Amino acid sequence: MSLASICSGNFHQIRNNVWNNFCVTLIRRCDVRLLTTRAEGRKQELPSITLEGHDGTDGSLARLNSNQLGLHESKSNMCYNLQKEISGNTATRLPVTILVFDIETTGFSHQSERIIEFALRDLTGGRNSIFQTLINPEKDVLNAYIHGIKNYMVNKPDVPRFKDLVPILLHYVRSRQTEGNPVLWVAHNGRRFDVPFIVKEFQRCSAQIPADWLFVDTLPIARQLLNSDGSKLGSVSLKSLKEHYDIPLEGPEHRAMQDVTTLCYVLQRITFDLKLTVAELVGRAFQASELIKVSP
Repeated sequence: MSLASICSGNFHQIRNNVWNNFCVTLIRRCDVRLLTTRAEGRKQELPSITLEGHDGTDGSLARLNSNQLGLHESKSNMCYNLQKEISGNTATRLPVTILVFDIETTGFSHQSERIIEFALRDLTGGRNSIFQTLINPEKDVLNAYIHGIKNYMVNKPDVPRFKDLVPILLHYVRSRQTEGNPVLWVAHNGRRFDVPFIVKEFQRCSAQIPADWLFVDTLPIARQLLNSDGSKLGSVSLKSLKEHYDIPLEGPEHRAMQDVTTLCYVLQRITFDLKLTVAELVGRAFQASELIKVSP
């Protein structure tokens, strides 16, 4: 079964809906936790018990034990609808949960720099399939010229540190995971950049990355793509792939959620062009422990 064959037909919904969804902010504010939401340009602060969407519907919040940490994961854009009927009336569900993710950081070294923004999209689609937050790196941000994330944005009292985020992220992923099946995390240049940063942040928190989390890097996969004349692509950066596939997305580059949305489109096109199955993607995956062994 190819990933693209299941997903085609749903990507047009991204362009129409992506900016109409909530952007998630996770809040840590002493004894009172508030949730900041943005909907169609309006900002409001709400208690972390319930959340009313801009369309009048109630969103659900995942709360963690006595910490009372609020989490609202955005309503789905349905990037992929992996439960779509693809033959007759038979619904097909993949044996893995596929999460496309991206991070922004204070620099390039995972040893000394920190994550300042994290975003993911669950390609299963459905409600609460988006997770997004700024992160307090507990150090100065000196590269705002790259991503536009400035010190004042991450040093607000309502922005979590990574150690605050870890239990929330683990809880969220478990809520999306199908029992007994792994989670497949997909990132562009993930093996050299995103995943080492995630690994290092978990280590700083003395936290374990679950063994059933697998990671796929789309960068080496994209190197197999050819132009119409049979030549290799001049560049396989995410920006170049967006241009290669003429993906009609506008917005700031090097912001986590924007790059996640772009990669959703790119992944669908790559898997179609290279006729990759989900099983083949899983076969290309690696575990975080592989990077830990070779980490300096």
